[in-house]
Amino acid sequence: MVRKGSAAIARESKRQDLTSGGWWEIYSWNVNGLRSVHRKGFLDWVRSVEPDVLCLQETRARTDQLPEELREPSGFHAYFLEPERSGYSGVALFTRVEPLSVVSGMGHPRFDAEGRLLRADYGDFLLYNVYFPNGKASPERLRFKMDFYRAFLEHVVAFLEQGKKIVVCGDFNTAHKEIDLARPKENSKVSGFLPEERAWMDEFVAAGFMDAFRLFHPEPGQYTWWDLKTRARERNVGWRIDYFFVSQNLVERVMDCFILPEVMGSDHCPVGLKMRVGEKSEARGSGA
Repeated sequence: MVRKGSAAIARESKRQDLTSGGWWEIYSWNVNGLRSVHRKGFLDWVRSVEPDVLCLQETRARTDQLPEELREPSGFHAYFLEPERSGYSGVALFTRVEPLSVVSGMGHPRFDAEGRLLRADYGDFLLYNVYFPNGKASPERLRFKMDFYRAFLEHVVAFLEQGKKIVVCGDFNTAHKEIDLARPKENSKVSGFLPEERAWMDEFVAAGFMDAFRLFHPEPGQYTWWDLKTRARERNVGWRIDYFFVSQNLVERVMDCFILPEVMGSDHCPVGLKMRVGEKSEARGSGA
């Protein structure tokens, strides 16, 4: 069930609304516990970056466990999806512009019970906030992850075939290519870099999606998750498993995509997308 916080009046910002055109910055962050990251200055960070939309994964809290400043963040419409299992999974959406609709799940009870997906319809485009399953715990969880992947691809392709413009962001729990993790050979038999997981990422791209970060940053050493137990972040021994993918019909609107490794508070760091909204597409970087 999607729970909506009361909307405060959005302040004037750099963004433009969808009817007049302009650009938005959309952020995505696996916070590894919303209450935990809140104690580490989460709202100060939100105020500093002034996102137009913020997608959160692994919130791990019921709405009634959150303080008012998180349930009803100033300047945002807030939506929370809680899993059936308390203290597990969960996603949230903070957005300055109220979407036409916000829908949870894919219509598959087996997957939807874990509270992993919100879809916001802005009219101009669809935004998916997804916390894909982790397959490391057991063979059963790996099967669940791969089944979730397949169900999601079928689900999202149906919207592509309708001509929808789509942004998919979140924690995919898979590093796509060798460049996307520090130690690919050592992890080739570990869930998160298995051949079948990477093959699904290939299928996802082949279906019509682009990895927005790699449009601008082909260099190695760019990661979004680090193992806390081994203090891997200090050595930048990480994985890039948090993404923004955009449908081919949105690529020309993408202005930038970036990682914020300096932002602490979770074992993941935020990622961001800067994109033109509410206008006809034009070539990125062109003088048109």
